[in-house]
Amino acid sequence: MDFELDDDERSLQDGIRSFLAGRYPMTAVRAHEETGAAVDRDLWRALADVGVFSLRADGFGMTETALAFEELGRALANGPLVASHLAAGTTSALVGGAGDGTRIVGLVEPSEPVTVIEHLASLDDLLVVRDDGVFLVDPGSVVSTPVAHPLDALTPISVVSSLPTGEQLGGAELSASLRRDGMVLTSALQLGVCLATIDLARDYALQREQFGRPIGQFQAVKHMMADMLTKAEVTRAAVYAAAVHLDGRGDDADVAQVVRAAKVLAGDSALFCAKTCIQVHGGMGFTWEVDAQRYWKRACVLDTQFGNSDHHAAAFAAAL
Repeated sequence: MDFELDDDERSLQDGIRSFLAGRYPMTAVRAHEETGAAVDRDLWRALADVGVFSLRADGFGMTETALAFEELGRALANGPLVASHLAAGTTSALVGGAGDGTRIVGLVEPSEPVTVIEHLASLDDLLVVRDDGVFLVDPGSVVSTPVAHPLDALTPISVVSSLPTGEQLGGAELSASLRRDGMVLTSALQLGVCLATIDLARDYALQREQFGRPIGQFQAVKHMMADMLTKAEVTRAAVYAAAVHLDGRGDDADVAQVVRAAKVLAGDSALFCAKTCIQVHGGMGFTWEVDAQRYWKRACVLDTQFGNSDHHAAAFAAAL
């Protein structure tokens, strides 16, 4: 399988990266933490204008979409990105207005003993994904309690005490499809976290001096950086492979297993790279002034979405 990007794929990825660098630099990310992390609707519509939510509805495949979401993960873009993209659909929209950014759509998978919804206060619509189908719920009808201090300041969460059934949009087949696609897109976000933390750790290791030379020259730091890069590249291959298989361009492997493998590797690698990035920064890595801790927190949040690494590792093993 060829994982080299062609010119069109590079252009798409470079375009999304340039847009995010201009509209959502890290200075804006830090400032957004002070606003309660409500979704910026102007930025949301701008993301829609560059096609983030409607890529597959516009004729692109999961492969191109994963490249875009990789850049969103790298930039720490916040909001229900995956949910709104899924709601925009491929041939027809599940929720009107999701593709053009006029409506912000969230997603929740009810669980025991606690169900948590992200960005509830910012949502216009809520998709509830159960084993027996997908349901559309008015977010205003959900009875919940906001968490005062969420782990990721850019991902506000609410603990649900009552969740209405809602209007059914599809059955078990739609539910399985959304979960499968959501796993790949979340894995792409996690890959972006891996790559961003490598850049962050590398830049710091080149500029921070100890004993008269950059710490990047010390063997222990080199080993940590090499481990980060190895994890990220294996993850990149797994995520791209999963996207290619969903586009029907892979081999005859079990697609469900390929997707599970991507989610396992992406979850573990994002957590590892973010944690190692903090280690490279030393004591500074834990402070608010350094972005390393922001990536680690986002990695923790993403690992909970569409099943964590342990869940999918067990499912992968059970299917062998």
